[in-house]
Amino acid sequence: MAKKESKFMQPMKISEELAAVVGKGPMPRTEVTKKLWAYIKSRRLQDEKNKRNIIPDEKLAKVFGGKKAINMFEMTKRVNKHLS
Repeated sequence: MAKKESKFMQPMKISEELAAVVGKGPMPRTEVTKKLWAYIKSRRLQDEKNKRNIIPDEKLAKVFGGKKAINMFEMTKRVNKHLS
């Protein structure tokens, strides 16, 4: 019997706002997360004093609902709203 793909590995549709950051979908959540962190690190969007906080640029702010700063745990919730 074939092993069923886990939910994390299933390709998901990506909103336009999120696609502007991670690229066009569909892609699995794991890939979205990987690309999101690559984007954050390449643009040095992590708070210097507290690396768990992200200071979004214009593109990321659209994904995060216009927040000025967001922590890693809240980021996951916000990103999920852009996946279907």
